[in-house]
Amino acid sequence: MALACIYSRARIGLESPLVTIEIHLSAGLPGFHIVGLAETSVKESKSRVRSAIINCGFEFPARKIIVNLAPADLPKEGGHFDLPIAIGILAASEQIPSQELLNYEFAGELALSGELRAIIGEIPLAIASRNSQRTLVLPESNARQACRVNAASIIALRHLNELFPHFARQQPLPLMQYQPVEQEHFVADIDSNDIKDVIGQPLAKRALELAASGAHNLLFIGPPGTGKTMLASRLPGILPPMTTEESLETAAIHSICAHNLNNNYWLKRPFRAPHHTASAAALVGGGSQPVPGEISLAHNGVLFLDELPEYNRRVLDVLREPMESGEVTISRALHKMTYPAKFQLVAAMNPSPTGFYTDKRSTPEQVLRYLNKLSGPFLDRIDIQLEVCRLPKGLWNNNPNNNESSKTISQRVHNCRQIQLNRQGKANAYLTSPELKQHCYLTDEDCEFLELAVEKLGLSTRAHHKLLKIARTIADLKQQKDIAKEHLIEALSYRAMDRLIRHLTESVIG
Repeated sequence: MALACIYSRARIGLESPLVTIEIHLSAGLPGFHIVGLAETSVKESKSRVRSAIINCGFEFPARKIIVNLAPADLPKEGGHFDLPIAIGILAASEQIPSQELLNYEFAGELALSGELRAIIGEIPLAIASRNSQRTLVLPESNARQACRVNAASIIALRHLNELFPHFARQQPLPLMQYQPVEQEHFVADIDSNDIKDVIGQPLAKRALELAASGAHNLLFIGPPGTGKTMLASRLPGILPPMTTEESLETAAIHSICAHNLNNNYWLKRPFRAPHHTASAAALVGGGSQPVPGEISLAHNGVLFLDELPEYNRRVLDVLREPMESGEVTISRALHKMTYPAKFQLVAAMNPSPTGFYTDKRSTPEQVLRYLNKLSGPFLDRIDIQLEVCRLPKGLWNNNPNNNESSKTISQRVHNCRQIQLNRQGKANAYLTSPELKQHCYLTDEDCEFLELAVEKLGLSTRAHHKLLKIARTIADLKQQKDIAKEHLIEALSYRAMDRLIRHLTESVIG
């Protein structure tokens, strides 16, 4: 047989469309041609495939070889086409049995010796092959990650030589077993980042617990050295573990960026902290062939922005739409990619250019100009805005060291989140307007109180909804079925930025 067909897959964002690799051997001047909109990395596979076949003891056909990657209008890139091309040549030249090849999909980069090297994007490949009910053959290092996909049929391959005895049924390669990560094996990584190390700041710790319980966005405002960054770094230690579905979504994004997740931290929510010099493309994703940015790498986790006003205002404003929709669409002339971006934003900032509230070097006009680096619509999407004050005199030496640990707080957070999942199937921060009416019922008196407070503070309808969500989380933490006035009062106390800007504006006008 001088013709063989092999299945593999391309990489288009998080999707893995099927690619049929057709290999035809014909008489004529020996040559090796790859057609089908192949990028440079695919065309360079000719040298790798030829050397690997020869070094594995097979015969490289001295014939005209045509490799067609179908469909022809789908771009193909990456070295993972090496393995299926090599197998197709061996099948077309009748050096390996070809009866069962169409039941498999292949992906892997070949070394010149025939060994398999790791590729990127193994999780989307495994999901796609599972849906097509075929067995996926991958390099061994990728197969360990791919076997996390439930019901996927995965074979780990170390060397091209292992395929002949497998298809000849002399020494079949075993299927890798599905390896779920149970939540009891979840590693919170709180040994080096325990919240009990933070001295004082009970209000900030309370806000951190609320943010973790309801997946609310959080902003810390305060002078330098008050523990804003330290508090934010403790958030991963109190967050509940991801579900299996969430961990698979997150792992798929990291796999196409060549970030393999450690098995011990498979359920741990990602924590991304880009520098304030990051560009808009670095945050939301971009490139000629769009790749995920920081907000997608923080999917189902936390995006921490320290020194918030030091970011370019345009860079921050590109976060507004993903914060609402939970996804980002990147459009280019030839490509359009949509990546998930359901992240929890945590930010920290100083109240003025000099870092302090009262300083002779900063006038109210300069402070207001500094705060105006953050647009109103962006701030409107941050649920909790809290002032972090300096520690009282003597607290450092006289601290009784009886602070709650991250483990204690995380248990309350887990219980609170479970209440929300049982009631509405999602965290409070993601409630829609109809769901707010259903799950955030207020008495007429409390409703009137909240409306008067919103009007006095000059808050938007979005801020009104966020106050309801925070009050719902406060009630859940206290395991109370209905929202009470005390919950609304506490929720209103987390609007420090609105009060600060209002005060400064009145000072400037006055």
